[in-house]
Amino acid sequence: MVETKTKKTYYWGTGRRKTAVARVRLCEGNGQILINGRGLEEYFTEEKDRNAVTGPLDLTEMRNRLDVLVKVEGGGITGQAGAVSQGVARALKEMFGLTTSAQEGADGADHVSNMAKKLRDSHFLTRDSRMKERKKYGRKGARKSFQFSKR
Repeated sequence: MVETKTKKTYYWGTGRRKTAVARVRLCEGNGQILINGRGLEEYFTEEKDRNAVTGPLDLTEMRNRLDVLVKVEGGGITGQAGAVSQGVARALKEMFGLTTSAQEGADGADHVSNMAKKLRDSHFLTRDSRMKERKKYGRKGARKSFQFSKR
């Protein structure tokens, strides 16, 4: 018996948080999440970071229907989790935007806009712009200065 390989369709999304950048790839599958070649539980040990990554998938009820492949670099663990979360949400938005066609009825288009609206309202598509403030000259850090002596 000859098996025919069907080409998988990948949907890409890029997420950023502080100095972390995540490149996310989604495809049809059974819910496997790989981050830098390691499993979700192995890479993110804290529950809050795992919830941040799976948040967009749980919201759209795609947790067990999609495989997620992630390459993430820079920043710390929580920053990386936030970057992966935004990347997954952007890839889901692209997926819903591409899978619906003009021939589909109003229900299909409404479903897609509803998914994008859910993601946006839950702040998964919003880039968190908070960054570390730079150190200023003549000071110890960004805000703290040396002790002032008048005499």
